[in-house]
Amino acid sequence: MNESTEGVRLQKVLANAGVASRRASEDLITSGAVKVNGKVVKELGSRINPEVDKVSVRGTPVQLDASRVYMALNKPVGVISSMADEFGRPDLSQYALRSDRIYNVGRLDADTSGLLILTNDGELANMLAHPKFGVTKTYVAKVEGQVSAQEIQKLLTGLELEDGPMKADKANLVDSNDYESLVEIVIHSGKNRVVRRMFEALGHPVKDLVRRQFGPVQLGPLKPGQTRLLSKVEVGALLKAAEGKSTRAPRPPKPKAKVATKLKPRGNRSGA
Repeated sequence: MNESTEGVRLQKVLANAGVASRRASEDLITSGAVKVNGKVVKELGSRINPEVDKVSVRGTPVQLDASRVYMALNKPVGVISSMADEFGRPDLSQYALRSDRIYNVGRLDADTSGLLILTNDGELANMLAHPKFGVTKTYVAKVEGQVSAQEIQKLLTGLELEDGPMKADKANLVDSNDYESLVEIVIHSGKNRVVRRMFEALGHPVKDLVRRQFGPVQLGPLKPGQTRLLSKVEVGALLKAAEGKSTRAPRPPKPKAKVATKLKPRGNRSGA
């Protein structure tokens, strides 16, 4: 039987996509956990076209195209969020070692470090970067001065910036002393340098800014300049986020990243 013209058995497609073994994939199908084009399919003889049909398992989309690449990068400070910087500054091309056309999902300014998603899935990259899908980004900001509870509330209720009002989805004071504060802030806006501008509007310029999470994907233990391939679970969660659906963040790879939760003593400052 010619699978290229009559389709591929669903359990084989799931196994090839790394969802589970062939036998376990059969169990998923018969239990009603698999949908094809939005409809539950329980018949083991079902065949699909992996190039056209959309498959999900327990509500999470499955990427059937094995040529797609999804990577997490811990972008170092000083690197430009571009695959080819016209001024010759360090850019993302050094991390795209494959021949595929790799895109960065959104941007981080040169002075900000942390999580960037790199992929050759241009459609997904555009959807994830578009603010209408509400994909959130989590940052940890070290700022000058002591941030008060009232100022945290201002972040949540909104600030007037030069390009319009802006508010955080979430904000939390992690640590503070007389000289500086650590604040975790969650936003879904894609405006340029918006986190820095929000803190500047409060009178607390940012000294150091790190993105810890993009949608459901966490930075994990990556050191600056390191990359890793996203897991199947993370890719599925990203595909779901691109559909505008909320999803629980998968656990980051072990060992867990050491996130700064305390400020260093005044005499040992390391602000950017």
